[in-house]
Amino acid sequence: MANADTPHSSVRILLVDDYEPWRRRIRSTLEARLELQVVGEASDGLEAILKAQELQPDLILLDIGLPTLNGIEAATRIHKVARSAKILFASMINDLEVVGVALSNGAKGYLLKTDAWSELMPAIEAVVRGDRFLSAGLKAHTLAATVRTS
Repeated sequence: MANADTPHSSVRILLVDDYEPWRRRIRSTLEARLELQVVGEASDGLEAILKAQELQPDLILLDIGLPTLNGIEAATRIHKVARSAKILFASMINDLEVVGVALSNGAKGYLLKTDAWSELMPAIEAVVRGDRFLSAGLKAHTLAATVRTS
């Protein structure tokens, strides 16, 4: 992550999830780190687009199963209004087809919520660096699918 001695070194994050207790827990986890700053929250896809345009965050932690507009559609629109924002999906959905669509839509990472407490920080660090991140649970799932098809 950015060097704490440099100006503007904090990573500005927008949290997007329709489940408020999840957002609250993630916010408190992130705010415990000096280099991370939660600049806003949204609970649906349309609100996410508006907040992304207004706040211009560095990173958007985005759920897929959102009301009004799903996270994948929201991500497509967010790329038009907040071009420099990196997207990290955080979802309960572990369907490889959905993961593939999400990642081919410009997202840099896909974090399973079931793995979030052990992988949230590594996922954020990877995505902020510009690297791709995939939850360990998905990697195992992908490997199992590969073995079954060969």
